[in-house]
Amino acid sequence: MAYPPLVVYGSASEYRSRFERMYCQAPIITFDGIEVRFRKTDFDHAFYESVARKDDTFSRSRAERIDWIQVALQDPDAERYIGWDRIRKRYDKARRVVIVMGNYVVVIAMTGHHRARFVTAFVADDRGGEGRVSTIEKIRRGPKWA
Repeated sequence: MAYPPLVVYGSASEYRSRFERMYCQAPIITFDGIEVRFRKTDFDHAFYESVARKDDTFSRSRAERIDWIQVALQDPDAERYIGWDRIRKRYDKARRVVIVMGNYVVVIAMTGHHRARFVTAFVADDRGGEGRVSTIEKIRRGPKWA
């Protein structure tokens, strides 16, 4: 599936406006019929990242891929996995993690039959390094979404 080009704006507020227009007006329907809803507040979690105990920082690399969220959810060829619940330390069948373009991740949480809410989207780092497993490797070690 073809993915759209990166979106380049000058400010976070321009990306926020685009997010609200594209995603918060009506749900996105996945390739397999799941209705995914977005809230305006989801923007902060999806497009800001924590940087070494400092205030959250706007992530241009996340924001430039804003149009990829919809395409990833609608891509029948995307990799799909069951999400990890870090609080309960177990896999959560109500969370679906999608990987596209090698390292772009979109997470949704099921809220009912064929209904879900958007959780986040990000470019996964591949900094496994000595003894560390990269984010993508951790996701791929988990069970596939059936």
